[in-house]
Parts: sequence; structure tokens; C-alpha cells
Amino acid sequence: MADLRQILSQGRKRIGLLIGAGAPTSILIDGAGSIVKDCGTPLVPDVTGLTKAVVNDLNERDKKIIELLKPELTGLITIETILTQVRKLSQAIGSAFVHGLDAHGYDAMAQRICEKIGECVDVTLPQNTNPFSEVASWISGTRRLHSIEIFTPNYDLLIEEALERARAPYFDGFSGSYRPFFDAASVSTDVLPPRWTRLWKLHGSLGWEISGDTVVRTGSRQATQLIYPDHLKYDQMTRQPYSALFERLRSFLTSPDTLLLCSGFSFLDAHICAVLEEAMAANAHSAIFAFQFNSLAKEKAVTSLARARPNLSVYARDGAVISGVDGRWEPGQPLNEEWEQIRHTFWKPRFESRDGEFLLGDFAKLARFLALTQMQRLGLPNEGSDDGSNDESVIEHVSPINQEV
Repeated sequence: MADLRQILSQGRKRIGLLIGAGAPTSILIDGAGSIVKDCGTPLVPDVTGLTKAVVNDLNERDKKIIELLKPELTGLITIETILTQVRKLSQAIGSAFVHGLDAHGYDAMAQRICEKIGECVDVTLPQNTNPFSEVASWISGTRRLHSIEIFTPNYDLLIEEALERARAPYFDGFSGSYRPFFDAASVSTDVLPPRWTRLWKLHGSLGWEISGDTVVRTGSRQATQLIYPDHLKYDQMTRQPYSALFERLRSFLTSPDTLLLCSGFSFLDAHICAVLEEAMAANAHSAIFAFQFNSLAKEKAVTSLARARPNLSVYARDGAVISGVDGRWEPGQPLNEEWEQIRHTFWKPRFESRDGEFLLGDFAKLARFLALTQMQRLGLPNEGSDDGSNDESVIEHVSPINQEV
């Protein structure tokens, strides 16, 4: 972690972030929309919470049809797998009826599901300091040789809001002012200045819609028709952004000397994981660090992949898989005071009967770790802290690092 902190602060390496649906859940808000530390509601629910919220908000007929469709689904049932099945039926059955609906009925049902998804993820980033604003601060606070690239399957606009508030320029594949259009040719190039962040919305986004033979960004949060692209036919994919965005992920990981940090990503998305595995097999010099929120035993999808691909390292709450080998955390003695200060940014020491924990599986803790890479000196937790966990009181006498690239 000390080495990682140095890499992140220098701006020389090609670095990417894969931010999954679990990231916004690290922001808890109260009824007034203010950030709270405990007993709050996630700003955006995770996939399980999103599935429950969307289904509960549908009409009774849609709920009954979903219950009839569930036995036909395999694996983890989420709102995305439900939406995929609904869209497949809308394309396949024509005038025939399945569970009481024909193709037009399922097409209308898919639109209702997308609208409900849009309502759930249509949130505004809180004004006060939050994990997304700290990521934006880290991005804009260092001169770089290569742009930071952010890949996300999330539909919300939280990353966009954070970057714009920080006045950090970014490119998301769209060009223009009145109705920005998607330009696949620009996605595949690296002609923008390194200070421009690249933001790739792998599963679409609020505000995207089809206009003629292209995709445009409307600026309206009510545009939800391009949420989750799995239903699109291959002939449509040639004029849609998704093939270009997935190809960008593959190109990034097969470039020399790249590092991808994953947070809030469950590794249950077959499409994304297929690209990750293919790229890791093709480029042994790329590295992926997966920071997982749960214990190692609960992260079966990513740990099985990490055992087969040694350039994927998994960092979980109680242990890790590094170079294909499982292990439990066993902190050693700090080499010096500076090393001990760094350790408190990613480790919660053992307290009474509770074992120590690795913290960076929490997106909020990882965002703070990224922000602190620009600090020259870190303080230890206050002596009055009962468990040694780090919070805002950890930082003392900080000053920016003078960096030369």
C-alpha cells in the first residue's frame, strides 16, 4: 500500500478506475439529503437494492409477470437480468402471448422498468465533501503523463457532477454543444491532453437517447431508453456506443504498464469480466487491484478469477489473493513512523475481540486514500479513538507534494 500510494501520487503510470454499483452505497444520507456517518440511506442502492426498489414500484400486473419470469432465469436475478428477459420476449414472440403479454406489451413493460430505474438513480451529489469529490480532487491535483480513465456500469451522474464541480475537464465520447453526439472514432484515440479524464459509461447513462442513426446526450435525466444495452442486436451495435466503450476497456488493459483499481464492483457482470480476463491473459504487464467490501469467503466470483490470473490481486476485509495465492492479513511491525502513518489510511487495528480489517474495500475509504496521496505528512488517529479507525481527525499538518514529471 505504501508503494501504491507513491505510484498514485507521481502521475507517471497509466491508471484506470472501475467504479461499480457498490460505490454510491458508501454515501449515506438522511431525510434532508445531508451526508451522515450511520443510520442513513444509501445515496444510490446497490444492484440488490435497486432490484427491490424498482420491482416494488411497478404496477401489480408487472410484478406478477416478473414472478412468472423468475423461474426462467439462471444465476443471480437482478433488475438487469429481468430487463434482458423482458426485452428478449419483446423481440421474439411477435403477436403470440406469453404470460398474458405480446411483443408490444413486453416492449412497454421494458420502458416502464427503465423509467423506474431512472427514478432510483436520479440523485444529486451532496454539496459537502464526499467520496466522489475526493476522487475528483485526486485526479485534478496531480500533473500526469496519461489521462485517468474511469470505467463504470453505473447509470447515475455522480462522477460527472464531481468532476464538473472540481472544474476537472473530462471526455465521455460525445462531441458537440447543442445535442452532443457519440463519436466512436474519438474514443479509440489518445489525442486529448493528459489533464482530461476519460469517462466511459459501459452500460449507458441517464440522458442518452437515440436520434436518427446515432446516440446523443440530451442533458435530461428523464432520458432512460439506453439504460443497459444487453438487448441490442449486433446490427444496432455498429451505431451504438457500447461496442466502442468495451473495446476501449480492452485497449486500456492491453496497453503497456497499466493499473486498474476496482471498487464497488462485484465481478458478476459476465460481459465486463470477459473483457478483463481476456486482457489479463493477453498482457501480463497489466495489473488489476480489486478492492472488495466483504470478507474473502464471500467474494467467490473475483477470487476464482484471481487464482487463475496472477495479475489480478484481490484485497478483501480479512484477506487477499495475491499472485494467485490466498492469504489472511497479518500486519507486521511498522518499519518507521511514516509507514505507520500510511497504514492507518487503509487498516483498522485489532480492538479487543474484533480482528483488524483492511479498509479500502469501502469506496469512501479508497477515495480518502486517493485524496491523501497528495499529502506530504499524515497524522495518526486521536488517542481518544476507541478502535483506531481513521476519520477526518487523522490528517494533520498536510501540504501538497511538489511533483515533477
